[in-house]
Amino acid sequence: MAGGGFTDDGNSKRAHLYEYNITSYFIFACLVAAMGGSLFGYDLGVSGGVTSMDDFLKEFFPKIYRRKQESLTETDYCKYDNQLLTLFTSSLYFAGLISTFGASYVTRIYGRKGSILVGGISFFFGGVINAASVNILMLIIGRILLGAGIGSTIIPIRNLTSKTPRSNKPTLPINHLSRHPNIANAINYATEQLHPWGWRLSLGLATFPATLMFLGGLILPETPNSLVEQGKLEEAKKVLIKVRGTPNIDAEFADLVEASDAARAIKHPFRNLLLKKNRPQLVIGALGIPAFQQLTGMNSILFYAPTLGFGSSAALFSSLITSGALVIAASISMGLVDKFGRRAFFLEAGTEMFICMIAVAITLALEFGEGEPLPVGVGWFLVCVLFLFVLAYGRSWGPLGWLVPSEIFPLETRSAGQSMVVCMNLLFTALIAQCFLVSLCHLKYGIFFLFAGLIFIMTAFIYFLLPETKQVPIEEVYLLWKDHWFWKRYVDDHDRYGSDRP
Repeated sequence: MAGGGFTDDGNSKRAHLYEYNITSYFIFACLVAAMGGSLFGYDLGVSGGVTSMDDFLKEFFPKIYRRKQESLTETDYCKYDNQLLTLFTSSLYFAGLISTFGASYVTRIYGRKGSILVGGISFFFGGVINAASVNILMLIIGRILLGAGIGSTIIPIRNLTSKTPRSNKPTLPINHLSRHPNIANAINYATEQLHPWGWRLSLGLATFPATLMFLGGLILPETPNSLVEQGKLEEAKKVLIKVRGTPNIDAEFADLVEASDAARAIKHPFRNLLLKKNRPQLVIGALGIPAFQQLTGMNSILFYAPTLGFGSSAALFSSLITSGALVIAASISMGLVDKFGRRAFFLEAGTEMFICMIAVAITLALEFGEGEPLPVGVGWFLVCVLFLFVLAYGRSWGPLGWLVPSEIFPLETRSAGQSMVVCMNLLFTALIAQCFLVSLCHLKYGIFFLFAGLIFIMTAFIYFLLPETKQVPIEEVYLLWKDHWFWKRYVDDHDRYGSDRP
């Protein structure tokens, strides 16, 4: 959009006039957003721990329980190979993927608040059904409701946490940290000792963050952005004044109105994303980064670390240790990524992750798979290697997998681009969850060599195709593509000003 209060790429020319304070209202909004992230993080961690608990397996998967207890005639890699068991994990993410499309409709008609409330209700009943389950069908139905809750909240929550003036950095750490499965792993470690119903408590406690998010959603009014989109301008002004803690919101409010008008003027955002001039954003932001974020093997570790050859309690404890690395890593990323840059974090961490996966594969090839438990020293070596792997992921592909796409989409593709990021992320999360155990059974330790190869490819992808976006205003990101050795063949000045070449 040219003219008005925006540059050609939709960035505000009035941003320097914005005034704001970090108000208690704003902090409360961030905490409500964190509850939405915690829904995702809790179920990311809880499923792997619960599926390793003997009481859970005895009730729903007795064949797998007997495999754990008997002398194995088959390799240890296959003892958890069961498609219904993996469906218990992956159904949440398939449901989340589908429900994101419904969330867009609910958000457009009823606002972000409506979508958050619907998501909270769905997540609450999913937790209740899972905790009360007496058969596999109830487990799957509960997980589908949990997934619908995640899908209903993830896009509006991301919108809520990206609306700070000038920068989204103040809210990025809150949203990212809240997605970590540390609390779930700690709860699993405690409830595993509560026989025979500890697993029910682990699954049922998902209702707690859902309740907090629902109550927070009731208290919070609609966001200024959504109110502007609904034409409630005076109400939007009042909310914006409350959020920013100052009556001097004219510049930002004018930008909100112009941005809303510009968004309504964009009739085909997904078609715009396919234009030749937007090829870099499509390949890097909407497809490559969110897909590779899951192909690191990270979620396989979070889902199934408790199944990789440790005793049940020791496995849950090791999972707790490795997930603790995510908190440390997020703090490192928050403090240093703007100093060293996105590419440096991607490339350094990618190298470290590659080495860690090779080390895991070689160790398992030498020590695991003959029906014997891992020696204590080898087990702790694997825990340390996985800790380093998670530490590398948590400061690179974890937070930057969301941050970098948000930095490169211009106004005319932003809504479509963010939706694509979420959908690709959930799709590959679901596929990895569903396919990992059967792949582990057939490929054995080779699955980790495969992940190492994928990490090498994605690190090369970043090295060759992603320019540094550190401290680059959105209106100047175009220049990165124009001057890039590869992308300049797709982007030129004519494309910038409106060519619709496919």
